[in-house]
Amino acid sequence: MKNKISPLVFALIICLLLVNCNSDDDSSAFIDPVTVTIPVIKSKSEMRNSITIMDPQPTNSDGKIYVYDDLLFYIAQNSGIHIFNNQNPENPQNIAFIQLEGVNDISVKNDILYADKFMDLVVFDISSMSDIQLVNIEEDMLVYYAIYPDGVEYYQSDISPANEDEFIATYSTVDMERTDVENNPNFYYWGSEIFISFNDAALANNVGVGGSYAKFQIYDNALYTLDDYKLNTFDISDYNNITLTSETWMGGWFGGELETTYILKENLFIGATNGMHIISLEDEFNPIYTSSFTHATGCDPVVVENFTAYITVRGGNSCGAIEDQINVIDVSNLSAPVEYSTYFLSSPYGLGIKEHILYVCNEDGINVFDAQNPNNIILKNTYVTTSKDVIPLSSHLIAVGNNVIQQYNYVDNFGLELISTLQF
Repeated sequence: MKNKISPLVFALIICLLLVNCNSDDDSSAFIDPVTVTIPVIKSKSEMRNSITIMDPQPTNSDGKIYVYDDLLFYIAQNSGIHIFNNQNPENPQNIAFIQLEGVNDISVKNDILYADKFMDLVVFDISSMSDIQLVNIEEDMLVYYAIYPDGVEYYQSDISPANEDEFIATYSTVDMERTDVENNPNFYYWGSEIFISFNDAALANNVGVGGSYAKFQIYDNALYTLDDYKLNTFDISDYNNITLTSETWMGGWFGGELETTYILKENLFIGATNGMHIISLEDEFNPIYTSSFTHATGCDPVVVENFTAYITVRGGNSCGAIEDQINVIDVSNLSAPVEYSTYFLSSPYGLGIKEHILYVCNEDGINVFDAQNPNNIILKNTYVTTSKDVIPLSSHLIAVGNNVIQQYNYVDNFGLELISTLQF
């Protein structure tokens, strides 16, 4: 008697064969898939010629917010700058877009906007919103390297810049069969550690203000920017001829990476993965390290009011192993900051402080604290939203999330009243 294959089994075999033959791009088809990182090469000259002033555009990028006079800026990371007329916060008007690939931060003084574009510092005259002008490109003024993705084991090493005009702009990833990768000398095993490449104020004085994740700050005629372990100081007295006046090294293999900046009076407060650093700006072009408050590794922006600093510290993932918390620090003696208190809050992000009311974004929304007593801040309200950072202006509060900006009026009893939402 001959063995027969039932129609159902036969159909199943055919389906499996079809799946195996037509799923080259599906990592589930690999017996033992591995993710490979591939460098994306760009031309500096082409990148510098790609700056364009455009009509309002949609966005699909995480962003930071910045306020200057009646203008509200949404800095779409690595994409460009969206500009809104915010004279009426209840009805902000989208008026322009600066296409600026590689942008992450901006700062504005006297109608001059400074922004990063990969390794370049670019300058715009925004005195007329109907006629924004690119006035200067300071080439190779900033340190830039693409961020290597977390947890990727293999790196394609045969793709690299061919000349001085090329650079690694970013990295893409692709799933491949492990045996194919391990038998190819062009795929370098890096392990799962993060790869780091070493090659590559106040509204007064007509200076704008950014959120707690800002890495650009202007003080008088100095522009401060951050590298991972270094504070850079630029003289912007003449925006057509910007010069680097000093580099302040503040970390290294055993120190935390520098993440955020905040200016209060003549002092710059830097949030780092290992704590907060205080820098004297008495000589604006030659900042002097004053002191630090340190903790276990975590992601943490910082804001300051009077003699109290507030730091949100987020652990987990690539941020570190520290427990999520808010640190309240006494900075009345700038040379010796000490901790007032700690408040445990899950997954805190950006924050802002105004008149002893502390606003902290976390996975639950915007948390509003009574911060009259730094030894015991008290949670008063939580507003459900997806915001990751805030700017508490004297008139109202602005919050930013992924492709959304919300504005709130202050109301009694530590309250907020939503007045407008910009959804991109």
